[in-house]
Amino acid sequence: KGKRNLNFQGRSVECSSDRPDLQSHLSRCNSVRVESGCFILYERPNFQGQQFFVKRGDYPDMQSEGFSTSIKSCRMIPSHRGTYRIKIYDKEDHRGNMVELTEDAPQVMDQLRSPEMLSCSVLDGHWILYELPNYRGRQYLLRPGEYRRFSEWGAMSGRVGSLRRATDLY
Repeated sequence: KGKRNLNFQGRSVECSSDRPDLQSHLSRCNSVRVESGCFILYERPNFQGQQFFVKRGDYPDMQSEGFSTSIKSCRMIPSHRGTYRIKIYDKEDHRGNMVELTEDAPQVMDQLRSPEMLSCSVLDGHWILYELPNYRGRQYLLRPGEYRRFSEWGAMSGRVGSLRRATDLY
């Protein structure tokens, strides 16, 4: 157990685009400063494993934020100034009850009337899916496109508590 580099101590690397392997620059990364834009951080190289959304601001200790390990890769989320739209379904292959969202939803279950979202279509913008209500729990980046089942966004289940637009304009 080495000493964690917190509060922006030690070596740093600047990212202004997707970085599939931060380990080649930093053995451990535990604090993040976002000067502009939004990023999704990953616990493993090549955009794999646990994900964590960050927008403009300082994150001096990612473990206290709930990110259990060092950051190994990151992806920049393109800025989007238009509308945000996502269609969510309680069955696979875009079947069952459907709800279209254009705003953040802290309680998705209330709108979908189901604890699970098994497929979705991201029509405009990038979205962050949270397993628990009020933007808590495991996070998943939903980029524009079709997701026929939850495994396509990297989840182990279709459990969804909340959805948020990936923007730094809150």
